[in-house]
Amino acid sequence: MLYTPEIIDELRMLSYYNLANIDEGLKAHHTADPAMIAAVRRLHEKGLVTQEDGGYLTDLGREAAEHAQAALTILTSVPEIG
Repeated sequence: MLYTPEIIDELRMLSYYNLANIDEGLKAHHTADPAMIAAVRRLHEKGLVTQEDGGYLTDLGREAAEHAQAALTILTSVPEIG
């Protein structure tokens, strides 16, 4: 499976969630980037967030956000080889 622009947008949205505070949600306002609004809607359709405009992570969403944020941390902190 390839990383499509839509999947990358969804991963980007998941990276914005604060995993240290489960009571902190996100809201994609109508003035947000249309790609991000669409990404949040897809995350909701997939059962990863509680509201169509964001809200809180579901249990599955939290797991996905943990993996997305861990991958981002690894990919941005590994030193260059060579």
